[in-house]
Amino acid sequence: MEAARRPRVKICCIGTLEEARQAVSQGASALGLVSQMPSGPGVVSEPEIRAIAARVPPGVASFLLTSRRDPESILRQQRFCRTNTLQLCDRLEPGAHRRLREALPGVALVQVVHVTGPESLEEARRVASEVDALLLDSGNPSLRVKELGGTGRTHDWEVSRRIREEVEVPVWLAGGLNSGNVREAFERVQPFGLDLCSGVRSGGKLDLAELGRFFGEVRQIG
Repeated sequence: MEAARRPRVKICCIGTLEEARQAVSQGASALGLVSQMPSGPGVVSEPEIRAIAARVPPGVASFLLTSRRDPESILRQQRFCRTNTLQLCDRLEPGAHRRLREALPGVALVQVVHVTGPESLEEARRVASEVDALLLDSGNPSLRVKELGGTGRTHDWEVSRRIREEVEVPVWLAGGLNSGNVREAFERVQPFGLDLCSGVRSGGKLDLAELGRFFGEVRQIG
């Protein structure tokens, strides 16, 4: 993967069709639609996800964020919501990725790896061959109430950089990104894409001023 290129941007926690339009108008190449999670912001109902996904313009990826681990349950969810990408926010059962790939040949699979320490490098290596991309976030699926995203925290970008260097699939960087740190994050990790939620939201809504500042910083990259 070439480092000297402007990253793609995914705006997550999209809650309405209007927010989707606002994100795309600023330059988002992907939108995150959050289904039921054990914790964190941005959850919307599956009928709302389906309605928004149906209106996402060509060329923009629609991500269904799911906390489910059983492949048959994930399949039912995706077939109802009809997104073109599945973001798997928790660790899956053995063989689950293969089952999803066989059943959804036209749907991209993105596995989240929560970077809790150097051990996350081995987890990323193991799962990379099963999916189309990795997304490196700052949650913790080992807690009693799992954190599967939307924490607003950064993690150790040096671990993320090593993961990006050692896997053969594109890597998205998430976790605490905002207009103040995005250029440093990109320079240190050199990811394929950037993913953020809380960094462009205030009062539970998309903050258009902050969204504009963020994309202004991204345009200075590359």
